[in-house]
Amino acid sequence: MNIKSRYFKSKIAVMVAALACPLLFGGCSVKYSLSGASIAPEIQTVSIARFPNNALLVAPILSSTLTDALQDRFTRQTRLAVVPENGDLRFEGEITNYTSTPAAVSGEEMAVMNRLTITVRVRFTNAFQPEFNYDKTFSAFSDYSSSRLLQEAEPTLIPEIVDQLVENIFNDAVSNW
Repeated sequence: MNIKSRYFKSKIAVMVAALACPLLFGGCSVKYSLSGASIAPEIQTVSIARFPNNALLVAPILSSTLTDALQDRFTRQTRLAVVPENGDLRFEGEITNYTSTPAAVSGEEMAVMNRLTITVRVRFTNAFQPEFNYDKTFSAFSDYSSSRLLQEAEPTLIPEIVDQLVENIFNDAVSNW
């Protein structure tokens, strides 16, 4: 067999392989997302009810901050349309706890750091994949210096803690891996 014949046969083998791969794997698809979301194609909408603040200690901005942040996360990181109610994905729940406790104590048994903890109960419903439904409690916290009053620290702490909560709620709902 001469060199031209071998070269021609290897070219044909490469072209056959190049044509066969799409045919073999054409039925397979993998959906990747930068957000880590894995949302079934039939799911088109999400509804996020207002999360009322039922904690004993109430921060006036917390309910709207949490609800808006969760809606914003779905708007920015998914293809889903946010609808007022009866979405294919549904979130509802309430803020159940909002507490500030000592986090670190000095040698004189004085608090040097305090911890703000926010707890939220979330009921998630997936209309197309009910096996992913959940009713869970999420909790997140942030520490602040005890030299500051809680009211002074809240404007920075609440958005930070809400970001942690939204991350966990979002991941538990749509990152099924």
